[in-house]
Amino acid sequence: MSAAGTVAGRGLKAAAPYLPPAGDGQGSRGSFLGSRPPAAVEAMARQLRGLDKDLFRQLLKVVVSALQGQDCREATRRLVDSTPLSEAQLGVFSAGMYALLREALRLPPAALKPDVFREDLRQLQVPEEFVADFASVVFGGRRPELGGGAGERGSGRPTLEAFRWRVDVAISTSSLARSLQPSVLMQLKLSDGRAHRFEVPVAKFQELRYNVALILKEMNELEKRCLLRLQD
Repeated sequence: MSAAGTVAGRGLKAAAPYLPPAGDGQGSRGSFLGSRPPAAVEAMARQLRGLDKDLFRQLLKVVVSALQGQDCREATRRLVDSTPLSEAQLGVFSAGMYALLREALRLPPAALKPDVFREDLRQLQVPEEFVADFASVVFGGRRPELGGGAGERGSGRPTLEAFRWRVDVAISTSSLARSLQPSVLMQLKLSDGRAHRFEVPVAKFQELRYNVALILKEMNELEKRCLLRLQD
């Protein structure tokens, strides 16, 4: 992109750094679950109110065992046989609890504070008595047994530290087809210090957004089916 006018200054090839001021294209502090909680977590949170506490703790114990990599088929079968809930209902609870804890455990301990974690669960309207049980798993003494999350399991790979974006409109380019067409400029900063910058046309960005949302939906549905699938 040679001579180009932009919405907020020069393009990526200008001398000034690309990163926009704090808050440009970003919101305030986000939840540890991201800008939109996984569908499995939202479904679980909607149905937690009224769930028997003993049953909740039995489910939580099975989910923690799954996070430790244990074979939970027998424990799951006993729950299905001994509770008034249907297998589909148990699947909703188990998949949501697994997704919630997995996301929390992926973060380094210093990156997620207990009070922030509890407040995020309250925003999801998780009952207070269950908030305490979730927190005891994430911040309790058994955390090292749970693998510490994806960041520690894959310590050889850089992680995403910062993401910035803005909309750019090229006023003068060598291609008339691109003139006055908006595009999304993005920059990723990784934990190893590297930065990647790229430009995506708005149409392609919308296509990417749709496909990512579709994949996440399919992954949530698959996870919910697999977690409680009983095998002979």
